[in-house]
Amino acid sequence: MENVNETSSLIAGDKVSGTSVYTRTGENIGQIHDVMIDKKTGKVAYAVMSFGGFLGIGEDYHPLPWSLLKYDTAQGGYVVDVSKSQLEGSPSYPVGFEPKWGDRNYEAELHGYYGIGPYWM
Repeated sequence: MENVNETSSLIAGDKVSGTSVYTRTGENIGQIHDVMIDKKTGKVAYAVMSFGGFLGIGEDYHPLPWSLLKYDTAQGGYVVDVSKSQLEGSPSYPVGFEPKWGDRNYEAELHGYYGIGPYWM
């Protein structure tokens, strides 16, 4: 299958994976592992960020509401207004485990941690 090229305003989902994530101070805090897309609306709901560990050992996934990420062309990655310590305490799950996607209580808790409303409201 041929890869889809990106444009100045669009990017293919497979190219989002692996993109770096930075704090607003420019610290690289991880990378996008995957994105979760709402089937009904077609909107990206979450970026699943890989964070922590060393050489893939002890690494966890941290779902971030998509609305927290802003693409920065100068850095070539996404910027979040979340500190590294906030991220360390954020909802996460280990590699090989899936959270309760689609469970509105789980997703509301996730959004509550970041102090923003759920994407479906």
